[in-house]
Amino acid sequence: MAAQEVLDRLDDSLFVQSADGTFRLDLSGRFDLEGYSLDGLPPGLIYPTDSFFFNPRFSLFLDANLGPQLHAFVQSRADRGFDPGLKRSTGDMRLDEYLIRWTPREEGRYNLQAGKFATVVGRWVDRHLSWENPFITAPVPYENVIAVSDKSAPPSIAGMLSRRDLADRKTLWGPLVWGPSYASGLSTFGRIDQFDYAFEVKNASLSSRSSVWDASNHGWSNPTVSGRLGIRPSASWNFGTSLSQGAYLQPIAQSTLPRGTDVGDFLQSTVAVDASFAWRHLQIWSEVFISQFEIPSVGDANTLAYFVEAKYAFSPQFFGVLRWNQQYFGDVANGKGQQEPWDRDLWKVDVAAGWRFTQHLQTKLQYSYSHQDSFLQQVENLVAAQITLKF
Repeated sequence: MAAQEVLDRLDDSLFVQSADGTFRLDLSGRFDLEGYSLDGLPPGLIYPTDSFFFNPRFSLFLDANLGPQLHAFVQSRADRGFDPGLKRSTGDMRLDEYLIRWTPREEGRYNLQAGKFATVVGRWVDRHLSWENPFITAPVPYENVIAVSDKSAPPSIAGMLSRRDLADRKTLWGPLVWGPSYASGLSTFGRIDQFDYAFEVKNASLSSRSSVWDASNHGWSNPTVSGRLGIRPSASWNFGTSLSQGAYLQPIAQSTLPRGTDVGDFLQSTVAVDASFAWRHLQIWSEVFISQFEIPSVGDANTLAYFVEAKYAFSPQFFGVLRWNQQYFGDVANGKGQQEPWDRDLWKVDVAAGWRFTQHLQTKLQYSYSHQDSFLQQVENLVAAQITLKF
């Protein structure tokens, strides 16, 4: 109880406000400590190959308001890389998000923001941080590494198809959507009656890696345009449709492209639908993605990925959650007059339980089992634990 009182007092003191309340600055933070146990090569966007490892993370959030119209936000982190273990030996400190937002009218029908922030595509990004996410890992569309490289074009169709039976090369390949996709850009969003909308122009595609999200690292030569339209027919239901299109190759890939082509000629086009339901102690979320990559020397490579997630609160402190994920891959011409899938289909089930000791302390335990349609299984069994301290 003494620790609870200390954190309560800390919460009440981490702000600065002008005498008339026009200006206010709030500071908050989280400390996460995760542990992973693996039975093989690391899955998704987990990097260390150890059978067991820890991943600490410290996050600070700064919110500033100047009257009802101007808001600024910064999220900074110190950890072992944006994805678990990415910079395990050296550690990393960075600004994951920074933005300024203008809301001309108090009802919030129109908002305009600029900076570096999570994508408007889908709905999982609304609950991707550790306190809000009932799991420790992300759903398959946001973390399953597929055989598409943003750094080089395949030398041939055979070279592309050979990737299916290799372990994930995470420094070269990426997922359909890279986590919350904190790319830089402009967005407008708002809500009108039961409808909500959001549109953005970003410097990098949904599948781009964290190292290119800063505008100073990637530039604006090939922007990505995305949007989402949603409807809330009742307090329980929420539906949405998202679209996105933009070049996914980095400039470093230019030397590997066919003569006369440019990185801007090869696009990632994505359509997604999402639905959520809440009733008493039950919450259900689902998202379906269909994405097409225009791959040099290969053609159009299509993939479909989805997840369905259900959470039940057994008490104010204890909850359980179950998630089913799958990803399918379309066929491409193999150069021998036949069609073959360009990557291996995958299914995955995640089960987790969480306990909130107080409004400041939470712990979670997760078990995941996954299976690829391949002789190579990176990890079938994953056990992860996480403890989060929030202030």
